[in-house]
Amino acid sequence: MTDTANPKAGFYRYIPFAVFMAFIGLDELLRFLAGKGFFTLTETSLYYVYPVKALVVGWLLFYYRHFYNELSLKDLKNIPETVTVFLVGLLVFVLWINMDWTFAASGSPQGFNPLLLPDGGIRIFMILFRVAGAVIIVPIMEELFWRSYLIRYLVASDIEKVAIGTFTWFSFLATIVLFGLEHHFIFAGMMAGVIYNFILYKTRSLMQCVLAHAVTNLSLAVYVILTNKWYFW
Repeated sequence: MTDTANPKAGFYRYIPFAVFMAFIGLDELLRFLAGKGFFTLTETSLYYVYPVKALVVGWLLFYYRHFYNELSLKDLKNIPETVTVFLVGLLVFVLWINMDWTFAASGSPQGFNPLLLPDGGIRIFMILFRVAGAVIIVPIMEELFWRSYLIRYLVASDIEKVAIGTFTWFSFLATIVLFGLEHHFIFAGMMAGVIYNFILYKTRSLMQCVLAHAVTNLSLAVYVILTNKWYFW
């Protein structure tokens, strides 16, 4: 079955993201209930949900992989374009760490601090899962949702009739704002949304967007680990 013959094209692209956000909602609900005294949570109790979240979303992406024909490694064979996108991903990282303004943050992000976990295997395991989730799962999941599904859905509800990289002002601006609101640092998220959208329009390749996103997240992960600025996580 090809994607163009699939009536549920949108579903396969938004369900991994929806499940990911449902886990975040569950996390917030548990924190709220703990704050109301229904039960007790340690500072690291909910850290252990992340591997489950990453595995579930990763499984969904793998299970539906045959429907993602817009994700093609062949797109990366254009070396000059790929090198440029790689560098742009690094630029987003540099801008991101310089846009950690508290007035632009939604709430007070505490971040994932692995130093609060027991030293040894558990800590290493959790760090590896966090990095793998940020560099592999999140870029694929988010780009499928934001720049394959939503940006096309805002042009026409039948996304199969909208080519990857189709531009309209409404879809461009709406995805930027919503992408920003998804993140703790809203302005940094909007900045990243603008740049990833431009990559989409310029290259007409979702895989190049995934590459840029992955480079940004990997750079940020290395930076966080080296500087202990856990609030970026």
